[in-house]
Amino acid sequence: MESPNYNVLTARQRFQQAISLPDKLINLAEAALCIAQEEYPDLDPSPCFQILDEIATRVRNRLPEGYYPLRLIQCINQCLYDELRFRGNTTDYYDPCNSFLNDVLDRRVGIPITLALVYMEVAKRIGLPMVGVGMPGHFLIRPTIADMEIYVDAFHRGEVLFAQDCRDRLHQIYQQPIPQERLASLLEDVSSRRFLARMLTNLKLIYLNRNELEKSLAAVERILLLFPEIPTEVRDRGILYYHLDRWQESRQDLEVYLAKVPRAEDRTEVQRLLERMKGGV
Repeated sequence: MESPNYNVLTARQRFQQAISLPDKLINLAEAALCIAQEEYPDLDPSPCFQILDEIATRVRNRLPEGYYPLRLIQCINQCLYDELRFRGNTTDYYDPCNSFLNDVLDRRVGIPITLALVYMEVAKRIGLPMVGVGMPGHFLIRPTIADMEIYVDAFHRGEVLFAQDCRDRLHQIYQQPIPQERLASLLEDVSSRRFLARMLTNLKLIYLNRNELEKSLAAVERILLLFPEIPTEVRDRGILYYHLDRWQESRQDLEVYLAKVPRAEDRTEVQRLLERMKGGV
C-alpha cells in the first residue's frame, strides 16, 4: 500500500486535509501520523507505512489456503504478539508516546486505541476490514463481516471476545447487570472522526495532568476541527486560553459556550472567569 504524498504543508494543515474526506474514506493511519507530526515536526511517515506493509506481508505469507476470519485473527495475533512482541503499556499507561503511531510502531508498546489502530491497519491489508468499538472503559475492534459478532482486544494480545464476554466486562465496570437492549448502545462502532477524537482526548488529558497547556490546547483545537460544535470542547479551549493569558480568545469561547448551553452546570464557574477577565484580575 502506497503512503500518502506529503508536501510542505504543516502538520495541522495535513491533519485538516486528511479529515476533509467523507468519514469512510479517511485514512486513519495517515491522520494519526499527522497528529504525531505536531509532536515530531521532522517525522517522515513513509517508514511507518512500510512497517505496516511488512507486518501484513508476514501475516499473509503464513495464511493457509481457504482461510477464514478467525484464522486470520489467529495469524495476526501470532505475528504481532508472539513474534514482534507488541504489548499493552501497563507500566506507564499515560506516557504520551503511547498515543503516537510512530512511537507505537517503533517501541511496540501502546494503549488500547493505538494498538487497535495497528491491528486494524494490518487486518485491512490482508483483506479483513475492521472497525473500532468504543466500549466504555476500554477500546475494542471487530471485523465488519455480516453475522459475525466477535470482538478483538488488541491491548490484551488480540483476545477474541463474544457479546456475552463484553457484557460481563461491562457488568464489572458498572457494578450492575447490563440489559441486553442496552448492550448494543455500549458496543457501538466508532466512526473515523470519533476514533481520532478519542486519540486526541487522551493526549488532551495527559498534557493537562502534566501542566503542558500549549500541547493540551493543540489537542483541543484538533478535536474541534473534527467536531466544531462540541460545546464542552469550546469551553475547554476557552479555559486553556485563560490560563495561557489569551483573554480575548478565552472570552469569546466562554461566551459562546454559555450561549450554547445556557443551563450548564458549570455556568457559575465560567461566569466567574469572565468577570475576572473583565476586571483584569
